[in-house]
Amino acid sequence: MEIRPITPRYAVSPQITVEDVPAIAKAGFVKVICNRPNTEVPADMQSDAIGEAVRAAGMEYEILELTHQTMTPENVARQRDMAEGCSGPVLAYCASGTRCSVVWALGQCDRMSTDDILTATTSAGYQLENLRPALEQIRNTTD
Repeated sequence: MEIRPITPRYAVSPQITVEDVPAIAKAGFVKVICNRPNTEVPADMQSDAIGEAVRAAGMEYEILELTHQTMTPENVARQRDMAEGCSGPVLAYCASGTRCSVVWALGQCDRMSTDDILTATTSAGYQLENLRPALEQIRNTTD
């Protein structure tokens, strides 16, 4: 497991396992968000198995399966609400952490400059420069 902080309250990770959950709890996360569709993983890594372990460890667990086609404004807002609607740090995971980074970036356009968004994701190891036009477009519609 490789936790990559984007902000002090939002971190992303590639796919986690049930065995990773104690370390996630120990790291201080209060919520885990699954952005990976069950169709991409074997049964022992699907959201039911991970969610059961996360809840048993005392954390909240939310599921928002994301694909390129489902990266809609509604799902971007939903992710942001899930991440912000808790009392502490959130870990979002998918296959590589990229989807979790993209959905976060798209949800920050009304709060941060495009450069600051891309700096945060780059610092976490995600090169999202190709999102710049979309981020600028969203930012221009929220001004």
